[in-house]
Amino acid sequence: MKIYNDIDTFKGVRNPVVTVGTFDGVHVGHQKIINRMAEEAIRLEGETVLITFYPHPRLVIHPDSKNLKFINTQKRKIELLEKAGIDHLIIIPFTKEFSKLTSYQFIKEYIVEKVQTRKLIIGYDHHFGKNRLGDYAILYDLGKKHHFDVEKIPAQDVENIAVSSTKIRKALNEGKIRIANNLLGYEYSISGKVISGQKIGRVIGFPTANIEIDDEYKLITANGVYACRVEYKGKIYQGMSNIGVRPTVNHSDLTIEVNIFNFDREIYGENIVIYFVDRIRDEIKFDDLDGLKGQLEKDRRTVKLLL
Repeated sequence: MKIYNDIDTFKGVRNPVVTVGTFDGVHVGHQKIINRMAEEAIRLEGETVLITFYPHPRLVIHPDSKNLKFINTQKRKIELLEKAGIDHLIIIPFTKEFSKLTSYQFIKEYIVEKVQTRKLIIGYDHHFGKNRLGDYAILYDLGKKHHFDVEKIPAQDVENIAVSSTKIRKALNEGKIRIANNLLGYEYSISGKVISGQKIGRVIGFPTANIEIDDEYKLITANGVYACRVEYKGKIYQGMSNIGVRPTVNHSDLTIEVNIFNFDREIYGENIVIYFVDRIRDEIKFDDLDGLKGQLEKDRRTVKLLL
């Protein structure tokens, strides 16, 4: 996948099959759009082009909002788009000035003149331009005027739920990892650098790697204990993760830690990825460390059965 951080560096391709959006989740619905783009690119002997924005438009339009959290970091989104098979990724810097472009201006200047789109494929709820006034009807009319085809992909249903990033965020906020993963089409993950903790886990026989998130806008799933997989230097391990405030040891700050099974290495300062499989219980305050240790032994058995 070729990446362009400025649309002016994109020099054009033959018969571009294009889509536009933030693609925060790169979820099942997004994957359907991308797969359809690939089919059309083959038919038209063209290439796929995905146009997205950075930073996320909501960060520019609503900078004072304290609830802006996103499913994936920019780095992870790019990885997922590459894995999905996109040929060209154009990342448009989203600014206040850019946000003032009308629907017509965006289509004429970017979709028509800069990319020379042959076919545009969008999702069922796609809106664009100033105040998000652009929709499928406007795109269809503009397509006829500027000689490109437009196709709308209907909502994708998973277990009778219409897939959307909003529904995925809701599931994650409620700790419903299985639902979120089904809608995403892959396992929700958190990545970060391993930092030093209080080392209480080591005292009771459950050493953990505490991680520091490098993106303040990353959505962290609900507090609790999770069955997970951990990637370290390309190898996958089983483990169990705790997200919360560790009430048994009177900790107050949110921590993300993981006990990696059959792993005994010092990895401070190194990066790991935690892939969440299922939530097994709430975070609980125990009377003492012996009570916590006993519960963790039960949790480990539960997680091993799940994995």
